[in-house]
Amino acid sequence: MIMKGASCQLQIVHDWLRVTDAKDLSFLRAFRDSQVFAVKRSPLCRFLAVVSLFLGLLSASLARAEPLQFAVVAKRVDHRYFILIGEGCAEAARAQGDTCLLLGPPGPAHFRLQNAVLEQALARNLDGIALSVTHSKWLADHALKRLGQTPLITFDSDLEPAERHLRRGFVGLDSLAFGQRLGTLAQRFRPQGGRLCILSAGGPHDISYQEHLKGIRQQLGGVPSHEGADRLSGGNGWSEPDRCPVFGADTQQKALFQLTTLLSSGSEVDTIISLSPWLVYRADLYRRQLGPLLAELDKKGAQPAIIIITPEPDDAARRALLDEGLVQAYLSTESREIGRQIYRTLKRLAQGEPVSEKVLVGSRAYLPQSLPDIPAKR
Repeated sequence: MIMKGASCQLQIVHDWLRVTDAKDLSFLRAFRDSQVFAVKRSPLCRFLAVVSLFLGLLSASLARAEPLQFAVVAKRVDHRYFILIGEGCAEAARAQGDTCLLLGPPGPAHFRLQNAVLEQALARNLDGIALSVTHSKWLADHALKRLGQTPLITFDSDLEPAERHLRRGFVGLDSLAFGQRLGTLAQRFRPQGGRLCILSAGGPHDISYQEHLKGIRQQLGGVPSHEGADRLSGGNGWSEPDRCPVFGADTQQKALFQLTTLLSSGSEVDTIISLSPWLVYRADLYRRQLGPLLAELDKKGAQPAIIIITPEPDDAARRALLDEGLVQAYLSTESREIGRQIYRTLKRLAQGEPVSEKVLVGSRAYLPQSLPDIPAKR
């Protein structure tokens, strides 16, 4: 009698484990048809087995229903690009009963400030983190040493190859191809070549900046994409003045000051590519401060072609700058879609499912109404 009771108890435990480990309800049919029910057991044992089955179902259901919490750790939280990414992740998470937080320091990006935010995020026992990397080695040597089992992906800016083993995947642009597309836009306005200056909000250590710059130079210099690209010095008619690229344009006032100084210096730069949207953060301020200078240069036949990276320029005021001839093209990043893909990737990792090493999101070029917009590309 004791042996029969023990056997019944062991079978119940076995049944319960089968339930709680199940991924879906398809196991029920197999459970019903298996030898577990075929073996002759006492009515009490069968009753207890059924009770254990439904208790297991309830437990598994409650475990699956527990909301997950993820975080997007940006370079700065007051930049529209990161705000839109955060919104996309939060909207996608909310639709599934989960949470996605936007974390990061305010003001100009700095790796020490981001490191402090990342340490705080890792202490919150989140179900996954997406990181836009400011300084790969510094973060790897400091906050990321506490990574533990927290799933980590990168977006926007990836870790350097030496630290890339720390993350599970990347979501964002193909930065090299994006740079090549910027170069194609420059060629559209200067088919015979030109004198280029690139403005960047970040510094030269930013890996996404390095890839953008490489892509631009490859496209304009006619360099095969598998090769490196040095400063443009006349090949294909393109060159860069010694003072360019220009760094540190991390506010609109700084960006406008840098561009105004450059265009007033007699540098003969005729093509500007801004790797940040700060120039047009407020369209009215851009128009007021830069409009008169551009009109003066236009009278001399020296107005530059200005191409600006921007997150989804759905603002009518920014689009109006195109038709007024104050900006020649925008190349947009599909920021909200990056946020949605971040959530989907982190969710799969939290559920123990495989993810792609890279999830690439498209871009779209916007031109004046007199010219057709260029379709989105990945």
